Amino acid sequence: MAIRKFNGKLPAIPATAWLDESAVVIGDVTIGEDSSLWPLVVARGDVNSITIGRRTNIQDGCILHVTHDGRFSPGGFALLIGDEVTVGHRVTLHACQVGNRCLIGMSSTIMDGAVLGDKLILGAGSLVPPGKQLAGGYLYLGSPVKRIRGLTAEEFELQEYLAAHYVKLKNQHRQQGW
Repeated sequence: MAIRKFNGKLPAIPATAWLDESAVVIGDVTIGEDSSLWPLVVARGDVNSITIGRRTNIQDGCILHVTHDGRFSPGGFALLIGDEVTVGHRVTLHACQVGNRCLIGMSSTIMDGAVLGDKLILGAGSLVPPGKQLAGGYLYLGSPVKRIRGLTAEEFELQEYLAAHYVKLKNQHRQQGW
């Protein structure tokens, strides 16, 4: 894996986290306990900070980035990802906030200043526009995203299951020397 210091800031990665050898983590990035970054993930905290919560998995090919403080984005936007979040393959999270126990479907894009509440599911291929706020407890789909329905008890259980599954899986990868 490539862990790079940028502007004097080195990523903070606890011993219980696991990063695939092809992941790239740059600058002001903090990764929570038991979290995992899978093949080809890029977390680039060069112009603002990235915080990834505990027991969160960022799957293959995801791009995590931030927005700088400037004329068109006063104060900039950090990237905040909660605890026990599953981020599917090829997702782009750009300078947004993702609550706890969310499931972000494959190839989705979440833009600057968007805020996702706790315990929601974002369907595959969805686009969350800049500044959009999504309440927790619902399924969202589309480009741009639309609220479809409330989540079922089984879907809430799925979010908890996925977090535990990926902690177990990253531990298996670690034990096999990856």
